[in-house]
Amino acid sequence: MEELRLDLSQIPDEATRQTVVRLLNLVEQLHAQVLALTAENQQLRDEINRLKGERGRPLFPAQRPPKAPPPKSGDVSSEAERHQPQPHQKGAKLDRIGIDRQEFLRVDPALLPPDAQFKGYEPVVVQDLVVRTDNVLFLKEVYYSPAQQRSFRAPLPSGYRGEYGPGIRALAVGLAYSGHMSEAQIHTLFTDVGVLISRGTVCALLIEGHEPFHAEAAAVLHAGLASSPWQHLDDTPTRVNGQNQVCYVLCNPLYTHYQTRANKERLTVLSVLQGGAPPHYRLDARGLLYLEAAGVSQKVRRQLGALVRARAPDAEWDEAPFLGLLAAALPRLGPQQRQRILEAGALSAYQAQTTVPVVQTLVCDDAPQFRQLTAAIALCWVHDGRHYAKLLPVLPQHREALAQFRERYWQFYHQLRAYQGAPTAAEAARLDAAFDALFGTQTGWEMLDARIALTRAKKPALLAVLQHPELPLHNNPAELGVRRRVRKRDVSFGPRTATGTRAWDTFQTLAATAAKLGVSFYQYLQDRMSGAERLPSLAARIADRAQGLNLGQSWTSSSTSA
Repeated sequence: MEELRLDLSQIPDEATRQTVVRLLNLVEQLHAQVLALTAENQQLRDEINRLKGERGRPLFPAQRPPKAPPPKSGDVSSEAERHQPQPHQKGAKLDRIGIDRQEFLRVDPALLPPDAQFKGYEPVVVQDLVVRTDNVLFLKEVYYSPAQQRSFRAPLPSGYRGEYGPGIRALAVGLAYSGHMSEAQIHTLFTDVGVLISRGTVCALLIEGHEPFHAEAAAVLHAGLASSPWQHLDDTPTRVNGQNQVCYVLCNPLYTHYQTRANKERLTVLSVLQGGAPPHYRLDARGLLYLEAAGVSQKVRRQLGALVRARAPDAEWDEAPFLGLLAAALPRLGPQQRQRILEAGALSAYQAQTTVPVVQTLVCDDAPQFRQLTAAIALCWVHDGRHYAKLLPVLPQHREALAQFRERYWQFYHQLRAYQGAPTAAEAARLDAAFDALFGTQTGWEMLDARIALTRAKKPALLAVLQHPELPLHNNPAELGVRRRVRKRDVSFGPRTATGTRAWDTFQTLAATAAKLGVSFYQYLQDRMSGAERLPSLAARIADRAQGLNLGQSWTSSSTSA
C-alpha cells in the first residue's frame, strides 16, 4: 500500500494548514504513546510469567515492513554515521614473534637425487604453547642453635609463598580479570593440567594478599589524573553480595581506573575523583555560589556566610565535626538543604586540596550527579545523538525530516573532528555560528523540534572542544571501560565481600591500563608476583607517555598567555 504524503504547501488557508500540522503532530504523539505502552505492557506480562515460574516472550529482531525504515527502539547506535573507517595497515607479523627455540629439519637423503645441492634453510615460524605443571620439592636447610634455643631455616626463593608459586597466582589473576574466566573455569583448567587445588583456594588467590597491587592501582589513578586536565567518566551497576552498587570508570587515553561505590550521589562522584579519600568540607565563596545555583534559600546562604566569616577562611572539617557544626548553627535544615550544603562543602574542599590533581573538565553524559563538580563539562555527542535515533515517526514526511536532520547532525560532528586537527579562531567562530543555525532548525514536527531545542540548550558543553581541541567529542573510552566490567559481571555476577570488591577494582584497573600502555598484563603479573620487579610501574609509564602526548596543551598555552 502506497504511503500517504501530504504537501502542506498546497493548503491555501493558513488556519487549515496549521490545524493539519497539529493533527499530524498528535498522530505522532499517540503513536509514541502506543509504542511505549505496548512495551510496558509486554514487560509486565513477562514479569507476571516470571513470577509464575514461566518465561517471557523470546526476543527476535524486529520485522520491518518494506518502505518502512524506522529503526527498532533498542537500536540507537550511531557508529555507521559517526565512524570514519581508516585504511588497514598491515604489519610484519614475524617481526613481533619471539623465537623460544630453533630446530633444524632434515630432508631424507634417500629422497634426494645424486645431483641435489644444498641451498640453505627456509624459515618457518610456528607458534605453540606448553601448559604443564612445575611442581618443586624445596629441601630447606635447617640449623638449630642450642645457645639461642632457636632454629634457622633457609627461606623460599623470591615470589614463593604458601603452597602455590607465582606462576599459578599470576595465571589465575590474569585469567580472571583480563580473560574474564569464572573461578569455576579457572579451577577446572588447573585441575585438568594436574594442579591439586580447591575452589576456595582459587578464590583466595584472586582476592587476598594483594596490597602491593592495590598501591599500584592507587598510583595509576594519581598519575592518570596528573596526565591531563580532562577525564572521561561513566558508571555501571555492580552487585556486591546481592546488593546494588555502582562501578565508576574514570579514564583518559593512558589509563582506566575502576571504583565501586554504594550510590550515584554527587558526593560519591567527588570521592571517586579523589580516589576514595575520606570526605573533607570547606565553606568559601565557591561553595556559596554552588548553593545559590542549587536553589538553596537566601536565608540559609546568609547564615552560612556568617558562619564562614566567624571562622578562618581556609578552615576545613572532617565529616563528623562538620555535621555537628551544621546541627548547632542550622538546626532546622531539611534533608535536601543539608545534602546541598554537604555537596558545596565537599566541592570547595576538593577544589582547594593539593593531594590529587583537580579535574578541570569531565567528558561524560548529562547525568545530574556529574554536573557542577568541575570548572566545565564536555558532553558526549554520541549520547546526544542517541536521542534522535530513539524517535520513531510513523508519517513519511516526519521520517524524511528526521533523516535529513540526522545527516546534518553528523556532518557537523565531522566538521568538529576536522577542527580538532587544525584549530583556528576563525574556524571556531564559524562552527559556533553553524551550531546555532543547525539547532535553530524548525521542522514542524513537535517531537523533533523539542529534541533539537534540548540539544541547543547544551551548547556550552557540546562545544567545549572549540576552546580546548584536545577534548574528545564522545565518551566511548569510558563506555568501553564499562563493557569490561559488564563482561566480568556477566561471568562472575559480582563480588561478595569488600575484599573481593577491592580486588575487582584493582585488577580491572591494572589490566585495562596495561592494555592502553601496550604492556602484557600476564608478564606484568609474573614480574610482580615473582619478586623480579624488572618492569617499570604503570604509573611511571603513564607519566612518561603523558609528556609526549601533552593532553592539556590548550590549558597550558592559555595559562601561559594569561
